Amino acid sequence: MAAPTDDAPAAAADRPRSPSDLRILRAAKELFLADRYAGVSLERVAERAGLSRQTVYNRFGSKEAVFREMVRDHWSAFPGPDPGADDEGGASAEEVLRAFARSLRSFADETDQIRFARLVVAESDRVPWIADEFHRLGKGPVVAALAGRLDALVRDGLLCCPDTRLAARQFMGLVQEFLVWPRVMGFTEEYSALPDTEVVIDEAVRTFLARYAPPGAAGSAA
Repeated sequence: MAAPTDDAPAAAADRPRSPSDLRILRAAKELFLADRYAGVSLERVAERAGLSRQTVYNRFGSKEAVFREMVRDHWSAFPGPDPGADDEGGASAEEVLRAFARSLRSFADETDQIRFARLVVAESDRVPWIADEFHRLGKGPVVAALAGRLDALVRDGLLCCPDTRLAARQFMGLVQEFLVWPRVMGFTEEYSALPDTEVVIDEAVRTFLARYAPPGAAGSAA
């Protein structure tokens, strides 16, 4: 297979990002978040990126492919459930959970995650694959990563959890119900009355451990 160039289409996910790719993805994000999927064309992306439409087409092939790669690029900024824990080991269940909750918080605060979620909600009825791709490229791998960390804690005897994927989603719900979804839905009054972020995280960790800590362990309900 020939190496991808600006003159030859290639699978965007299978090649390194070029400067042109980054310009295209930045332009696409600005446009899609502002004007939704139907309001954006390759011509508009090219104009915003300062490139020709042919270059955008050659690099990605279609508006759908640009959107998919924009979503992939967005989720690549997620810091992960517990940076370094797999290499260093020894993290307690509470430390893993707390680190993951803070990752969720920082991802919502420091990226366009809230605006992306609003975009998915707004477009998923008319363009169903958008929600599927948002999950496949981001939410799904994040759940799987946390479930993998929970699996390790179960193997180490630090959790008693028969279904780690279910538990991972439960924990994310405990955090996101307070820190993400009120902002996605625009509940300004409710969001202003929510507890402090650290209180939300503390209570999520305690609630989770009350259910899944081994019998007799600190935090266990047994």
